[in-house]
Amino acid sequence: MDHLAQNKGISRAQAEQMTQYAVRAAKEVGLELNFNKAVVANSFNAHRLIQLAKAKGLGNEAEEQLFKAHFTEGKSIDDKEVLLQTGVVIGLSEKVVEEALSSDDYAYKVRQDEAEAQSLGIRSVPYFVFNDKYAVSGAQPTETFLGALRQSWDEFEKENKIVVLNDGASCSVDGNCE
Repeated sequence: MDHLAQNKGISRAQAEQMTQYAVRAAKEVGLELNFNKAVVANSFNAHRLIQLAKAKGLGNEAEEQLFKAHFTEGKSIDDKEVLLQTGVVIGLSEKVVEEALSSDDYAYKVRQDEAEAQSLGIRSVPYFVFNDKYAVSGAQPTETFLGALRQSWDEFEKENKIVVLNDGASCSVDGNCE
């Protein structure tokens, strides 16, 4: 709590209130957050693992496991063993993860993400950007996200003159039509 309060420039009481809201919101959708167990850690290596996982089509799985390790289990996401275990759990070989963490192969992609976030003025997570125009920061109610999605989709649709057709049969790539 002290780290969060200092980082956000708020009181400890405000930090506790923020995390209590996030815990309640998570619980409503079946997630468990244990901020009292969370370990303050540099996430750079975790992001390198995510970039490796994305290259293998496992980016979402890596993010989910890292969130679980950090927010639920209280593990350090900068710990090499935690990162190796995470990689193995999602289907990567320990050797591939070890090689990725021992080189700078994915550091460039992480630096690119950091630069993009900085150019958008992002200073905290979670932070969601829709249609490069609308942003939602922090743990917000579902309605807030839905509003941002609808607004950005409506504008995207108008700008790109998309016509959505719902009638008629569709066919798969193998020729099966419904």
